[in-house]
Amino acid sequence: MPAPTPVRDSPRKSTARAVAGPPPARTASDSRVPHHPSAPVYEYRRYSELAGPLTSAPTGRPYRVRCRSLLAQEPHRFRAALLLCAAPVCSALLLLWLLHPGHWVERDYAPWWQRAADVAMLVSIALIEGFRLFTVVSNAHATLVARDPVPVVPEPGTRVAFLTSFVPGKEPIAMVRATLEGAVRIRHTGPLDVWLLDEGDDDEVKALCARLGVRHFSRKGIEKWNQPKGAFRARTKHGNYNAWLDAHGDAYEFMACVDTDHVPLPNFLERMLGYFRDPDIAFVVGPQVYGNYDTPVTKAAESQQFLFHALIQRAGNAYGGPMFVGTNNAVRISALRSIGGLYDSITEDMATGFELHRRRNPGTGKKWRSVYTPDVLAVGEGPSTWTDFFTQQMRWSRGTYETVLKQFWKGPFTLSPGKLLNYSLMIAYYPMTAVNWLLSALSCALFLVLGAAGIHIPAEMWMMLYSDAAMLQIGLYIWNRRHNVSPHEPEGSGGLAGMLLSALSAPIYAKSLCDAVLRRTSRFVVTPKGDSSSPDRLSTFRIHLLWAVVFGASLVGSFFLGHTHAVMRTWAVLALALCLSPVAIWSVGLLRHDRKCPARGTVPTARDAASPCGTRKGKNKEQDKEKAPVCAL
Repeated sequence: MPAPTPVRDSPRKSTARAVAGPPPARTASDSRVPHHPSAPVYEYRRYSELAGPLTSAPTGRPYRVRCRSLLAQEPHRFRAALLLCAAPVCSALLLLWLLHPGHWVERDYAPWWQRAADVAMLVSIALIEGFRLFTVVSNAHATLVARDPVPVVPEPGTRVAFLTSFVPGKEPIAMVRATLEGAVRIRHTGPLDVWLLDEGDDDEVKALCARLGVRHFSRKGIEKWNQPKGAFRARTKHGNYNAWLDAHGDAYEFMACVDTDHVPLPNFLERMLGYFRDPDIAFVVGPQVYGNYDTPVTKAAESQQFLFHALIQRAGNAYGGPMFVGTNNAVRISALRSIGGLYDSITEDMATGFELHRRRNPGTGKKWRSVYTPDVLAVGEGPSTWTDFFTQQMRWSRGTYETVLKQFWKGPFTLSPGKLLNYSLMIAYYPMTAVNWLLSALSCALFLVLGAAGIHIPAEMWMMLYSDAAMLQIGLYIWNRRHNVSPHEPEGSGGLAGMLLSALSAPIYAKSLCDAVLRRTSRFVVTPKGDSSSPDRLSTFRIHLLWAVVFGASLVGSFFLGHTHAVMRTWAVLALALCLSPVAIWSVGLLRHDRKCPARGTVPTARDAASPCGTRKGKNKEQDKEKAPVCAL
């Protein structure tokens, strides 16, 4: 491999100071980085170069992005191959055994409703196990084809705009300042302007921008850029960005973007822009990690995203079709403008990426492609309370359902077979999880209340086969943990918290699916960050508590009605425990907080309960000044 080519600092921007490490240390009020001296130090520099060293672009021939197979670099490929084959084969055998006609329940003299309930049970079991097999096959496929791109030195002299946005009341000024301070330290060998897209046209924000040398943009009060729907929809991220694109997009070749809570590292552009030497690359995306790694919710939320960022997106590189992720990315402006800007959706990133992958580059006549780099190039802030986490998951799942209902039907006619397969495997997660949950609840109620039984099998044999299939599925998951891109999770951790949180999210996905099918109105909701985090209350868990009533009532009814099959009762107990788990975790956090800080007279959030005692910031400008913590670790 050619030796890395050094990248020179931009001679144009005097405020763009080259620093060797990650963004500067932040104050105690910035929760993204632990502020206590004994807090762990994370290796952001090393994780920002996971794809390997920068290489020189080839000369004498057109450049095309090259990738390395993760599996090809695995020293124990034979063992990996056995696991890749055994996991889906065992799950398939379990499905075939369950659905063997000899196991079907037949009631010759039962009433019609009893026979109908039996058929419903049989169909539910087939779908549940079929979805599980689909998940195993999807993970095995991703493991097989996952690839990392080979980084190349960016082309010098390109005109780049670095963008982030600000929503007053949802994102603290201290957070915006930390992000902008990181942005002006980004290195680039060409014209680079840092922009803040301010929805509120705030005077304090303007002063901050002037002090840091950042350009300020606001669409506030301009009717053209504040429409009830479409590309310039008011009070949406995509509307804000499209307004800037309409006003200033022609002045730049590329735009790099991070969410307001993501502090970029100095090598952000060095590691992303090189792939644009390939003229058919429309966008480049990186992983999302949470620097406020100090509450149980945040830790589990980052772990939950492991499969997507460590495996699924890397599998997309095999087909040139990783999903567009809005948290940190770089985009070719001409490609974005060719589809009319960011797509009007509550998850504008997925919808926009889907539209780009359907279109052709007019310059080459080839379909637009994308690149996912495992390099951690921005450190963000994740949801720190259950309220904010559920809000985030509701929005992500609803956006996926909207993509399925409004856009995905176009895929078979406009996507390449590889991209179509990749998108099908990606977007199936939310609807399959939701339908699985609904079918599981239906099966539980049908048996425990009505005595329905779709199949009749020995419980011991079922337990043996199911445990084998489940262990192989979990084994494949844990084996892939070696590809984790998180600098925060302990080395060698199994990711059990992420698996648990995925299971706890199923009722949220089910609610979101019902809303989408019933066409209930949805709207873009900014996930509150930092000290603007939403507090947790008992009502936060209303969806889970409602499902707990369903499973609890079915379980109680089974004792009176005599429906006592051990497998179904076991499932009901597990589902009931799952529904009550977030409430229990929150309650334990409250008790711990009361013991640590008995003097505080307010009801704490989950973030307070899991973090050092500290004074929360208010939401107005006076209260938003930095405050010293009340007590430290």
